[in-house]
Amino acid sequence: MTSTAASHESLRAKLEDGLILHRQGQFDAARAVYEEVRGLDPRHFDALYFLGLLAAQTNDMSQAADMLRQAVEVNPGHAQAHHNLAAALAALNRTEDALAAYDSARAIRPAYAEAHQGRGRMLANLRLYDDALAAFTQAVTLDPQNLEAQRYRGLILAGQHKHAAAVAAFHAALALKPDDAQIHNAHGQSLHHLHRYEDALRAYDNALALKPDYAEAWSNRGAALAALKYLPAAVDSYDRALALQADYAAAAANRGHALLDMNRFEDAAASYDLALGIAPDFAFLRGPRLHARLQACQWDGLDADLADLETRVAKGEKATPPWSALVMFDAPALHHAAAKTWMRRYHKPHDATATRHAPGSKIRLGYFSADFHDHATTHLMAELFERHDRSRFELTAFSFGPNTQDAMRARVAAAFDRFVDVGSRSDDDVAGLARSLDIDIAIDLKGYTQDSRPGIFARRAAPVQAAYIGYPGTMAAEYIDYIIADGTVIPDGAEGDYSEKIVRLPHSYQVNDRKRAIANRTFSRAELGLPAQGFVFCCFNHSFKILPDTFAMWMRVLKAVPRSVLWLLEDYAPATINLRRHAAGHGVEPERLVFAKRMPLAEHLARLRAADLFLDTLPYNAHTTASDALWAGVPMLTRIGEAFAGRVAASLLNAMEMPELIASTAADYEARAIALASDREGLARVRDKLVSHRLATPLFDTALFTRHLESAYARMLALYHAGLPPGHITIAP
Repeated sequence: MTSTAASHESLRAKLEDGLILHRQGQFDAARAVYEEVRGLDPRHFDALYFLGLLAAQTNDMSQAADMLRQAVEVNPGHAQAHHNLAAALAALNRTEDALAAYDSARAIRPAYAEAHQGRGRMLANLRLYDDALAAFTQAVTLDPQNLEAQRYRGLILAGQHKHAAAVAAFHAALALKPDDAQIHNAHGQSLHHLHRYEDALRAYDNALALKPDYAEAWSNRGAALAALKYLPAAVDSYDRALALQADYAAAAANRGHALLDMNRFEDAAASYDLALGIAPDFAFLRGPRLHARLQACQWDGLDADLADLETRVAKGEKATPPWSALVMFDAPALHHAAAKTWMRRYHKPHDATATRHAPGSKIRLGYFSADFHDHATTHLMAELFERHDRSRFELTAFSFGPNTQDAMRARVAAAFDRFVDVGSRSDDDVAGLARSLDIDIAIDLKGYTQDSRPGIFARRAAPVQAAYIGYPGTMAAEYIDYIIADGTVIPDGAEGDYSEKIVRLPHSYQVNDRKRAIANRTFSRAELGLPAQGFVFCCFNHSFKILPDTFAMWMRVLKAVPRSVLWLLEDYAPATINLRRHAAGHGVEPERLVFAKRMPLAEHLARLRAADLFLDTLPYNAHTTASDALWAGVPMLTRIGEAFAGRVAASLLNAMEMPELIASTAADYEARAIALASDREGLARVRDKLVSHRLATPLFDTALFTRHLESAYARMLALYHAGLPPGHITIAP
């Protein structure tokens, strides 16, 4: 044997000794052997390579990167050395260098799945998610058993809102590792986004079976339960999350949302306070916090909080969902700002284009709502659905609300040519279904209200998309082409506050059901809790619409009209207590506030007749409650505001040709209320006029309204088929 060969054999033997020590965990001894070999041959690849691996094992990444760099200089064709160098560089946050090393490994061995996976991690760190996804997909193609690549694919797809594909990736990952709680949790989140709430709940339960102290999974479980309307169970899950992680702001915020839905408004406000105490800039929470307080009529410090919220909304901060802004501010520009911020966060337009199709023999309308049941919106719209001209229009209902199996649901279901329950289908699926049915005009009846699904419209369910009746304001979304309104709720010159083109109907934008029954019953004042004598003012709006300035005016009116009472809706016991306390603070006897419990609509309309005058609220008017009062023959006094939500009652009164009940200022409103209550003969004339106009003016002429709305639909579609962009439309009387 030559001396050179003997030397190689000696070095190989030493390396074998070092590897044995290395495998036994005797790292210092192994390092000494490798260094001895390196001392004899400074460019010995194996010595450099194993020193690099040992340094990585002992978390000395700087040393690992140095040794492995020298190793690949000695043997640039060693793919695994490039891969391990990349891993060390990645641990040092040298992302670009790591990416280059992974590329070298792939160039040497194109089928090296782990190198594709590592490259994917680096690209993800650089937020090059499309490229990262391609790298992970290649890794999975080369090695279907690559768990981490499957996991990362799912996470990236979920981050890109491609939740159906994410579910498939997580499912593949779980097939490889069914005992991974984090994958079960991520799987549940994507299922939740697809509105597969039952499946999501099972995924979270799987995660918790594996990891009972998993706070995030408890919180996500609460969200699934809340979506399924199992609200007490949802609160219990949020409580479990907070018990495990006291500073879990998202769990506290979502707990507040569930409590709000349960009408536990004071508890909801406290939960929101907890969340904001943990994370003062928690997105879109200040509005719901104030909304909960308004539901309970808790007004302490309200002016300062409203001023703060106004400033935040105007600056484009994520301070409130748009619905809350409508309630709190009579300012169309603020409503637009809140809606725009919300849309950009949750409902950005997707790259989807509705299939262009030629005009058909009928215009295919798609009405989208969660409220096709015993709900205020459907009480207004039921007869419209029945009266649509079936020789010109084909109607499809896309229902994503509960199947309550009540009489109203049966009635509206029968009014459609096609009634489709899409509650468990994803936004992508619903929009795709609408496109497959060649829907010409998709009408969103929800906007940004509870249980809304703007994501369907963001994916272009139809070539023409319009917002109607559910949300009295702009959605600030480019994919909503039109908002259906009238000249009162959106007057000339206000177009700049709306992203949509304005469709102005000739009378009121609000449809009404002329078949709405009024019970054949006369209630005595005694059984309603009203005094035998004295003037009865009423307001059956929700308590959150009653702001301090309005209430102060009402108290001045009560003091100016002896023996008068204010009849309100009893919807929440703490609100009742607080309103009576506020009355006492204004020097009004608390018992002059009388509260009415809820009752079926037909009976409620009958009892309304016991009132003398309905007093409206601002900035959010009576809407359905206004038409209820007018249908029952009760005069309503409103104060017209600046924004859509504060001009609805004036729209109804104008359609009934009763402008004398529209005040333009707070002082005018207060003076008219006192004057009407002080002039019984004058009020009787107003009431007689209301009764005579009830069926003789356009507000409750459902057939006339239907013809006007159908004309609007035809105009929208004509513009589309002419190749023209949406434009403002005014329908002549």
